[in-house]
This record gives sequence, C-alpha cells and structure tokens, in this order.
Amino acid sequence: MEIIIKPLVTEKMTIQGEKLNRYGFVVDRYANKLEIKKAVEEMYGVTVKDVNTVNYHGKRKSRFTKAGLLTGRANHFKKAMVTLAGEDKIDFYSSI
Repeated sequence: MEIIIKPLVTEKMTIQGEKLNRYGFVVDRYANKLEIKKAVEEMYGVTVKDVNTVNYHGKRKSRFTKAGLLTGRANHFKKAMVTLAGEDKIDFYSSI
C-alpha cells in the first residue's frame, strides 16, 4: 500500500517548513498516523516528532457548457502535516 501520494509544495507549507520544521503530504485516505510516521521516516531518512491529519471531503462542482450543465465532484483526500525532530530537513527540490 502506498502511504504517501505526494508532498504539498505551496507557499504556506514552505514557510512552515522553514520556521516550524513542518512539512505537508497528501496521503492515503485510510492510513493512520503511525503508518504515515513510518513511511516518512523510511522515505526521507528523518526523525518524525509529530503527525497531524485532516480529511477533506470532495466538493460538488458544476459548469455550463454548450452541451448543457455538467456536474461532478472533486476527489476526497487526506492531508498530513509532519513535524520533524531536531535539525532534520526535507529538501523536495534536490531531485529536480
């Protein structure tokens, strides 16, 4: 099971990474905090101090087109904010 889907690289998460040593990830909806902690420690070789999670419910979307009204829904997802211990850092840009 793939726990970590992708890192969140936004302006807000970049500031939190610099000031609070906190990084964000989109994770599997059914993963718990212990699984997320283990996956981050194995993938990036860091020590995780704390994990906070938030479940997002997909919103209903609609738009008007020539063919009429199209309705749908954005995907559900789970976001994890991981706080690292000590002087550990994660550099998402090193592999570019």
